[in-house]
Amino acid sequence: MIRFALAALLMMVPAFAAQAQREEADVAAQPAPQPKLVQVRLDTSAGPIVLALDAARAPVTTANFLRYVDQKRLDGTSFYRALRVTGRPELGFVQGGTRNDPKRVLPPIAHEPTSVTGITHEAGTISMARYEPGSANGDFFITMGPMPSMDAQPTGEGDIAGFAAFGSVVEGMDVVQRILAAPTSPTEGEGVMKGQMLSPTITILNARRVVPAK
Repeated sequence: MIRFALAALLMMVPAFAAQAQREEADVAAQPAPQPKLVQVRLDTSAGPIVLALDAARAPVTTANFLRYVDQKRLDGTSFYRALRVTGRPELGFVQGGTRNDPKRVLPPIAHEPTSVTGITHEAGTISMARYEPGSANGDFFITMGPMPSMDAQPTGEGDIAGFAAFGSVVEGMDVVQRILAAPTSPTEGEGVMKGQMLSPTITILNARRVVPAK
């Protein structure tokens, strides 16, 4: 059976605080380049979404996403999951990407926690889906509404690393809202994800960098 990244959101994998602290130290020790925000446009069957990726504060995660874009590995993938907050269906997140397709995925990357980058999960944040810290590759999610529970929790217990946010939506939040409100299957999905799988999925037709106008 297919497992989907981000199941850890509701059933967190236990982790030791020392491990997360070591990862934070490793990320903090890396030289941080200072480019401008990099824009990427996702053309989807529900409409276009334009992202601004923060390569200065989240260099590892941004570079990873851009590899998928530049190598056209996201073309023909989909948004396949929509989690709607109980009682507040306009809030939640939509998840998309390679869906662990072995022909598309690249090696996983180091985890960049929000406690290091300072990029928190607000409305329109794009962040990496994962199992345990350091397992993210080609699946991502976009939030509708603030979700502080997805941020790193240095003083918490269990999996305290959170998810690696690396940018935000600058155009197309109405498209994200439409995807969040799209029909889901009552039977597809495993465990806590049952009932969250989009049916039909929303196709990502292509993903391209936005070239600044001269």
